[in-house]
Amino acid sequence: MDRLFDAKWKLAIGGVILGLLAVILAVGGNPGNMAICVACFIRDMAGSLKLHTAPVVQYYRPEIVGFVCGSFLIALATKEYRTTAGSSPVIRFILGFIMMIGALVFLGCPLRMLIRMAAGDANAYVGLVGFAAGIGTGCIFLKKGFSLGRAYEVKKVNGFILPALLVIGLVVSLTTALFAVSESGPGSMHAAPILALVVALVFGAIAQKTRACFAGSLRDVFLMKDFSLISILGGMFAVLLVYNVATGKFHFGFTGQPIAHAQHIWNLLGMYAVGFAAVLAGGCPLRQLVLAGQGSSDSAITFLGLLVGAAFAHNFGLAGVAAAAATETSEAVAGGPGTAGKIVLICCIVVLFIIAATNLKKSDAKS
Repeated sequence: MDRLFDAKWKLAIGGVILGLLAVILAVGGNPGNMAICVACFIRDMAGSLKLHTAPVVQYYRPEIVGFVCGSFLIALATKEYRTTAGSSPVIRFILGFIMMIGALVFLGCPLRMLIRMAAGDANAYVGLVGFAAGIGTGCIFLKKGFSLGRAYEVKKVNGFILPALLVIGLVVSLTTALFAVSESGPGSMHAAPILALVVALVFGAIAQKTRACFAGSLRDVFLMKDFSLISILGGMFAVLLVYNVATGKFHFGFTGQPIAHAQHIWNLLGMYAVGFAAVLAGGCPLRQLVLAGQGSSDSAITFLGLLVGAAFAHNFGLAGVAAAAATETSEAVAGGPGTAGKIVLICCIVVLFIIAATNLKKSDAKS
């Protein structure tokens, strides 16, 4: 299995497969311009668990279960499963929380940013600039010796807990009416649960084998001039672009984009926070799910931070609002975050600088 993705062209093919899987979910019924979005899907899951009560974003997404369990199963099969914990769990929780706040201000995680770019959403390219800047900032601190400390091996049962809980939640969601389900909006748009789960299991397995990570891809370019991981993103982008052009879904511009807004400074700053936090945490939201699946309790804690961040964002009105054109019954909506969301996002960025500056190795910090 290790030889499957041991060259850039093989990683690019892995990206092509991931892109095709995203297309399957888009055709299968997932929201337009949001075939897969880790942040949005965790937000929907938080809503289904009634951690927030925003009625249009409540659905227990099988994709999140699939990402984690796909990684879990392939790691077990290829003897890469290793349970670790103890590397600054509280800080990792905060980093997950901040990643979610930034993503919901932008209206999407790095994966959805790529999907939006392939559909012609110019706002996503603004987000890319912020994301790259955040990763660049994180790389500066990595060069200075930033570290959250060593993770230690722990009992295997620790790594089984998150996959097991997610599977139990999925069973409950499919067999009972305990969880909330949106009747309209993005939460009501989804592929058939079995299709979503199967596709996500394959997606999670491939992401584990290729080490796919949006933040890690740019980090490797900035620090080592290594373009291996970014070839995965290139393969995904190519497939999604061809699909959108072929189906007439490609529309380049800032306005009229589904579930997006054109508040450029906040698109930029939202993804800046995501990129910066992802570098400090050791991976983007997708990578955190994959790492949690292969046994990292630290990444499981980061996932909990993402989940709580989603609940916090919607309970306190911090998430961005999608722009909307005027209709006969309603005025146009410019979209973007409100005042509270802007203030909290700025505070989150300040916290990232504090975390980065206070976790430098002593020898490097003095120099």
